[in-house]
Amino acid sequence: MEQNLFTAGTDTSSSIIEWSLAEMLKNPSIMKKAQEEMDQVIGRERRLKESDIPNLPYFQAICKETYRKHPSTPLNLPRISNQPCQVNGFYIPKNTRLSVNIWAIGRDPQVWERPLEFKPERFLSGKNKRIEPRGNDFELIPFGAGRRICAGTRMGIVLVHYILGTLLHSFDWKLPHEVGDLNMEETFGLALQKKVPLAAFVTPRLNPIAYIP
Repeated sequence: MEQNLFTAGTDTSSSIIEWSLAEMLKNPSIMKKAQEEMDQVIGRERRLKESDIPNLPYFQAICKETYRKHPSTPLNLPRISNQPCQVNGFYIPKNTRLSVNIWAIGRDPQVWERPLEFKPERFLSGKNKRIEPRGNDFELIPFGAGRRICAGTRMGIVLVHYILGTLLHSFDWKLPHEVGDLNMEETFGLALQKKVPLAAFVTPRLNPIAYIP
């Protein structure tokens, strides 16, 4: 059980991290703004710590925007109704198997302004500022919601914050010169992966002493 949980959590987390880096490579101004925030809060003399995350609102907004646009599990685990009910005028018979389309919710123009744009700023003000990906706000449910929410929700959020934050703070990222336009096609499966894996050049951006264990 523990091994299955860990494997599922790391696979979906790595997908989110790859998508987030890809979006920032397509939008270098977003990456620059996030790194400037990290330099102000953390500096370049040490690496990111988990305790730094609450002090990085723009970076957290990047993570939320990635959860919205590129949820690691596009369809939630199926539910089965144990009795007939009506939801928003739709009659659902007993024993109906239902899958929630998380991918479509994140791109619904009735819920999100300009949903196809990668815009972390949408989570920094207004009604979206309070939204968290922990299952309480149905506009953003990358891990599901309710009693059957993903058991690895907390682990997944911590993994994404810490690993993505470390990669972003510790390194500069650039696309190879031969890549004119980054391929952002999706491959649907248990986890929503990039059709073409991300390839990029990385260079250290911190004081060399920061990389010494």
